[in-house]
Amino acid sequence: MSTIPRDQWYVAAYGSEIRHELFARTICDEPILFWRTESGEVVANSDRCVHRRFPLSRAPSRLVDDKVVCGYHGFTYGSDGKCVAVPGQTRVPRTARLTPYPVVELDSLIWIWIGDPALADPTRIPRVPYLASPDFTTVRGMEPLQARFSLLVDNLLDLSHETYLHGGYIGTPEVASTPISTEVDDEAGIVYVSRHMDDAECPPFYSKSTGLQGRIARWQDIEYTPPCLYKLHSRIAPVGSVPNPDGTDPDAFHVEVVYAITPETEHSTHDFWMVARDFALDDEEVSAFLAENNRTVVLQDVEALDVLEQVIQGEPEGYQELSINIDTGGLAARRMLARMVGQAPRNAPAAPAR
Repeated sequence: MSTIPRDQWYVAAYGSEIRHELFARTICDEPILFWRTESGEVVANSDRCVHRRFPLSRAPSRLVDDKVVCGYHGFTYGSDGKCVAVPGQTRVPRTARLTPYPVVELDSLIWIWIGDPALADPTRIPRVPYLASPDFTTVRGMEPLQARFSLLVDNLLDLSHETYLHGGYIGTPEVASTPISTEVDDEAGIVYVSRHMDDAECPPFYSKSTGLQGRIARWQDIEYTPPCLYKLHSRIAPVGSVPNPDGTDPDAFHVEVVYAITPETEHSTHDFWMVARDFALDDEEVSAFLAENNRTVVLQDVEALDVLEQVIQGEPEGYQELSINIDTGGLAARRMLARMVGQAPRNAPAAPAR
């Protein structure tokens, strides 16, 4: 049985990736063809010609105006997926059509609905408005992960690994030693995990981007909306600084780290990452530094999770892992994901070991 939840919105691409040309990406085991029409609308259809299954994204297939022409036999499709021309005859078979997918462009992201299109409700898309806000500057990227998407969820909901895997970049001793608090909103479908370090070492990732030196207050507030969207609200400030009662926070630097966790297949993932900041908005050196360093951190995760995927695939049936207090957020996410696919959560004990 598949571990990938269906009837869900997933991030398929950044808006900047889709232009008036053919673009292919596999989402949840489905090969999908995207293009932006001449009017600017993004459309998505199955990436297989109905005739002999030739990938429409593969040359010599081509886009002519707003129609895609198969490079194998010339079957031609409109942006709605309907075939409008076939070779050697004037009648187009009634069943000659691609599978269209609901698509929404929102907050600089291209969201696609995988599942029953009748259930595609755009109001269910989790919002990240700061990704397209003039009050923030965002750097972004995407790394291919040769591991199941749930391993990345586990990784991101337990940031204690920063101390060990990302030392010299974002990891300091306080991340692993500071307890977390976890909240689960089953009605909204969100897992919250918070770690507030009131007196912590300032890692290079923040000292070189904000200019703060020495000890800092460092808050990490995670908001995960299964299956796709992860938001880390990071607050970096001088020790002793707290937000004002009205919510303003002039002494702090705020970094919004976003991951869109999109399954490619059962054992591979599109790891979209974004870092938005509310300071040094026009400083290209800060942008370049954050982009390079965050990509390095992401690649460290990718290397570890690629190894872990191979370990899991080779382990015996029924292997039991150990969970502790720092895993409460990840275990809650597993339970939510399991409910989405109608399964019991993988290796999830009733309570973490103490």
